[in-house]
Amino acid sequence: MDTSSSSPVRLEPWSEADAGLLRALNAPELTDHLGGPEPEEQLVRRHARYVALSAGAPASGRMYRIVLLPEEAVVGSIGFWVRAGDGEPVYETGWAVLPGFQGRGVATAATRAVAVEARAAGLHRFLHAYPSTENAASNAVCRKAGFELLGERDFEYPPGHPMVCNDWRLDLAS
Repeated sequence: MDTSSSSPVRLEPWSEADAGLLRALNAPELTDHLGGPEPEEQLVRRHARYVALSAGAPASGRMYRIVLLPEEAVVGSIGFWVRAGDGEPVYETGWAVLPGFQGRGVATAATRAVAVEARAAGLHRFLHAYPSTENAASNAVCRKAGFELLGERDFEYPPGHPMVCNDWRLDLAS
């Protein structure tokens, strides 16, 4: 799902074959803003949710592996899903890029591409991202991808791990 001929990434639907990618993305340096690595049992459940999400109706969301072009290297994951917002359902997005591929615009390009997919799914007007206020890189991705900063909010992710996040919103109707 390359959104343009000049995009440095292609999004491919998450599949059973992506369990190894999920394990690689569970590294401490990639999960420090999310409460740390998940145990294997949680990874198995997460992988099953990702596969199911990608097999369901597109309007409910999708998970993708990020493929870097022209190398054809699988370098991360991104997705969008339905979340109960403040009084209305919205789409939420989240991503992770393997350490050797960070700092190259991969996450920003993938975020722009997933916004195209969420817009095409057509169920909700807004796409939100909730990076930790301490995660400078993910906050920069939101800014570069055209999201509007709505402010800080308290979040619990994973359950039992309180954190303060920035609420970034992209209007999919514009």
